[in-house]
Amino acid sequence: MRFRAKIVDLACLNHFSRIVNTIAKLAKTCTLRLTVNKLYFILSDRVANGGVSMWCELCQGNFFDEFQMEGVAADHNEIYLELVPDNLSRALKTAQSAKAVKIKLTNKCSPCLKVAVELPSLSRSSRIVTHDIPVRVIPRRLWNDFREPSVPDFEVSIYLPLLKTMKSIVERMKNLSNCIVIEANLSGEMNLKIETDVVSVTTHFKDLGNPPWASEDECQSSARGRDLQSMAEARIDIKKLQQLLVGQQVNPTKALCS
Repeated sequence: MRFRAKIVDLACLNHFSRIVNTIAKLAKTCTLRLTVNKLYFILSDRVANGGVSMWCELCQGNFFDEFQMEGVAADHNEIYLELVPDNLSRALKTAQSAKAVKIKLTNKCSPCLKVAVELPSLSRSSRIVTHDIPVRVIPRRLWNDFREPSVPDFEVSIYLPLLKTMKSIVERMKNLSNCIVIEANLSGEMNLKIETDVVSVTTHFKDLGNPPWASEDECQSSARGRDLQSMAEARIDIKKLQQLLVGQQVNPTKALCS
């Protein structure tokens, strides 16, 4: 079982660092799945008990200049590692102006991801900062616990407003209630609502747009034939929504809520 990779392009490095930083703000531990063509950051929590489930899929060719791996077996050419994403995030923060970053799976005393950061130097010799990040190798018998989650049937899917705007609104609302109601329809309208015995506050958004599958995907039986103006709503823990919005570092071009 082997893994080594290298990033030279500074823009790719910074983008990868922002993704890892976002994940670190959402999960204390997560699973890193390595295949020949992709990396996955996975969090399989008990959603029914209020936990967070996460599936982050990255094409390695979009980030790495070199990428070599050998899985646990020829017929199972994958590696699953449990790690603390904050450790990887801190290691990558030292690489914001690096000439190159190398990541290698090592096993001297215990399994580690070694992150070697080559920094610019005024002399001919390079300055290299090394981080050893402890990992746990997940045995093959447990791999089925980390499969891509299925998307549950939904009634409405809608593009979100700018996450920065939404974050600002949610931060103000969290002082009024522990829960927030998100409601939306298939006409691009969404409301954020706080309702208590003392106060009722609603923020309205319109013209957000709906993904094409929101009313066309035959798998989504709840959306078919739905009145375009009819609102579907969900009541959620406002602190968990704030945690998601605060953690965003990747500035997505589009984000959607179903």
